[in-house]
This record gives sequence, C-alpha cells and structure tokens, in this order.
Amino acid sequence: QVQLVESGGGLVQAGGSLRLSCAASGRTFSRLNIAWFRQAAGKEREFVAALKRPGDNTYVADSLKGRFTISRDNAKNTLYLQMNNLKHDDTAVYYCAARDGGVITSTVRSPGAYSSWGQGTQVTVSS
Repeated sequence: QVQLVESGGGLVQAGGSLRLSCAASGRTFSRLNIAWFRQAAGKEREFVAALKRPGDNTYVADSLKGRFTISRDNAKNTLYLQMNNLKHDDTAVYYCAARDGGVITSTVRSPGAYSSWGQGTQVTVSS
C-alpha cells in the first residue's frame, strides 16, 4: 500500500500561482503511476494530470493545459502540481492518487485506475 500526503493548498487570488506537493511512501516511488484529481463542492471528482509509467508519459486535462504542470522528483519521493493563472473555477480539494502496477492508457484519467489516495488539500481561488 502506498501512503500519500498532499500539501501546499491554500487561499490565493485569481491570477496567482500555487505549487502542490504529494509525498509518497510505502513503495518504490519511481515505479508508481501517479496522478492529481480534484473535486469541487457538489461535483464529481475530476481528472487533472497524470504521469504514466514507463517513460513518465504526461497527461493533462485539456481545459488545464498551459496553466497546470505535473512533475515528479524521484529522489524526494514527491509529486508536484504547478498551477498558474488560477481561476475561481479551480477552487476544489486536490487529491494525489497512485497505483503500484500497470495502468491502461485508456483509463489513466479515471479515478478507478488508482488504488491509493491522499487525504486531499484545499485550494481556494478568490475572484
């Protein structure tokens, strides 16, 4: 089982930036398929971005391309989400998710593809 702990959320003005972090333990981090999801109040959990093994192929939700960047530091066992030019609609709880095993490319954007989840970190963007 992978343990995931998110941090870096907070209150930011529209147009500002935040960097979220997800610290992982319990498995070899470099082998993990890992992703970010978010869930706004009253809405379903939504795919944000993912890194798929092997090769760390990058996937980002179409609506977030150009503003959100996912990256990982295997030496620090940490996943990052850089969020720029934040908008009020980006307000949500952001979750880190991981799977220690294969993820089919067609499912990389699905929450069901991941077996481990963090507790989430709140991001609030004021307009």
